Amino acid sequence: MASQDTSTPPTQCPGGVLLAAGVVAAVVAAALAALSTTEALSLLGLPDPGVLTTYGLPIVRAVGETSAVLAIGCILLAAFFVPPQRSGVLSVDGYRAMRVAAVAATVWCISALLLVPLTLSDTSGQPLKDALDPALMWDLVGEVEVTRAWAWTAGLAFLLAVGCRVVLRWHWTPALLALGLLTLVPLGLSGHSSAGGSHDVAANSLVFHLVAASLWAGGLVAVLLHGYHRGELADLAVRRFSKVALVCFGVMAVTGVINASVRLPLSDLFTTTYGVLVLAKAVALLALGVLGYLQRRHAVAALQADPTNRAPFLRLAAIEVVLLAATVGLAIGLSRTPPPQGGAVPTVSEVALGYNLPNPFSVQEMLTGWRFDLVYGTAALVLAGMYVWGVVRLRRRGDAWPVGRTVAWLLGCVALLFVSSSGLGKYAMASFSAHMSAHMVFSMLVPVLLVLGGPVTLALRALPTSPAGAPPGPREWLLTALHSRFSRIITHPVFALLMFVGSFYALYLGGLFDVLVPYHSAHVAMNAHFLISGYLFYWVAIGIDPAPRKLPSVAKLGMVFAALPFHAFFGVILMGSSTIVAAAHYRTLGLTWNSDLLGDQRLGGGIAWSAGEVPLMLVMVALLVQWSREDSRTAKRVDRVADRDDDAELEAHNNMFAELRRRDQEQQLH
Repeated sequence: MASQDTSTPPTQCPGGVLLAAGVVAAVVAAALAALSTTEALSLLGLPDPGVLTTYGLPIVRAVGETSAVLAIGCILLAAFFVPPQRSGVLSVDGYRAMRVAAVAATVWCISALLLVPLTLSDTSGQPLKDALDPALMWDLVGEVEVTRAWAWTAGLAFLLAVGCRVVLRWHWTPALLALGLLTLVPLGLSGHSSAGGSHDVAANSLVFHLVAASLWAGGLVAVLLHGYHRGELADLAVRRFSKVALVCFGVMAVTGVINASVRLPLSDLFTTTYGVLVLAKAVALLALGVLGYLQRRHAVAALQADPTNRAPFLRLAAIEVVLLAATVGLAIGLSRTPPPQGGAVPTVSEVALGYNLPNPFSVQEMLTGWRFDLVYGTAALVLAGMYVWGVVRLRRRGDAWPVGRTVAWLLGCVALLFVSSSGLGKYAMASFSAHMSAHMVFSMLVPVLLVLGGPVTLALRALPTSPAGAPPGPREWLLTALHSRFSRIITHPVFALLMFVGSFYALYLGGLFDVLVPYHSAHVAMNAHFLISGYLFYWVAIGIDPAPRKLPSVAKLGMVFAALPFHAFFGVILMGSSTIVAAAHYRTLGLTWNSDLLGDQRLGGGIAWSAGEVPLMLVMVALLVQWSREDSRTAKRVDRVADRDDDAELEAHNNMFAELRRRDQEQQLH
């Protein structure tokens, strides 16, 4: 491992920069809250909750969100920007980053807990002392969406703080990073973006926006601290962060425009408080983009030329951190400012789903009623682009890649785009038969095609290997995941089968679907489960990628056939049931074309019963091809061994049979 830089550290203290950033975020958030509180209270018809709530809520939120950003950035540094020790234990730099993350996550947890009574006071118009009444809090936390979100955030942040404190090995850090990003999700799914027209688009874009902002701002602060402490390979850490920051800037710009366009008509951009704040946030983002360009142009170049010359990067990073903190304060002020009111009164379905569905579900609506899904539609496009990049990289290197695998993967991406963004995905929350059709595609068609694409094999061949002593790269992350104990558990045939088949019964017949279906976030999570459980099942059954467990072809075939009766029986149960699944949700939508809920459910059961045939055909063909190729490889291997030893194995077999025949003849003579 590289020796640490012993040059004199820059004069600026990162503690002072971080303190200044926190103060800026809190002051900006509190000042904007003071400007918009009167307007918000007037629109809602609520009394003034008092100074403690008016100023305390944005200040506590600024402190909490700044801490969350710091925790996420430090975990990002430990996971991907600095190398662990050869034993897999965190290095000094990684250990320091995780300890800072533990403290920041603790502050995030405490802030989220404080925001529960503050939010209750704010939403009810009662003074904070009344909202602190335990009985009142217990009754109202579950009723107010934002307070429920803060309660979830506090719980997740507590788990994050404990995890950051106890983790000492590198391979746990990616999981903690995912948990850190998960703490942002409840906040993203509440507030302005969770209600009204197009709230599905607004919520998805806001979650992307928060994740990108946290990775960018947090990564910058973490790299700043790493540089000040003269950590190892600072030049490499800065280069990697620079790439992450560029992607995050693009994501923030696109999702910011999408979210603002949903909430703000163009005519109100310059004439309302909400519009002015949107413009201010856009200007701040543009300024951050300029600073990022200067970083890449000068500071990163200086570090590449001389890894000990960290002063240019640290100076620009300090300015960027303070500006990012001001942007955080702007975002908090924007979230507390009511968007312009006006336009037509939304329908019941528009409030519940985010859009209207005046026409019944049909083939025409499925093919023409497209509504791009920011989560799975984007995933389909990104997955297709990354795969094509890998194939092109192999071809330029002179390596071949089977065309059939490329076709299978791209067809899987097309199927994912269609099921999520066509009329089928649009109607999936409003009609049980449409939902079941989407479920079958998510769990049985898309995974089969993606598995046959062999993405892991392609990635291992296309991704470069990190040099010795450097932080692990994508190829090393993938290998670590493949060889982990977690991978061995989830690829066990019994586990994969239970996840694939058992979820049908638990979700629909266990009453879980009735609870989840009204929520957009739950709909996104269900689709993720369908996709992941299907991919795991077919990876074990017909996967061509390396896996922790290798099953013989006969066992794979038995696994597929074992799933069929359970799958068919589930469809039969739905077709014969007289109890309507999620009846309250579908009746609440008030869709006149979907009045026969029992008939629609029986149609969905028929779809579930019959939908396994097409994937089964693909699976059977794939298994037969794999079986044939396995026999062919075995035969070739035997022939090569025979060529090397002049058929010694065959000769031994012949001698054995000759000896047995001789003994039989001797016994007959006696």
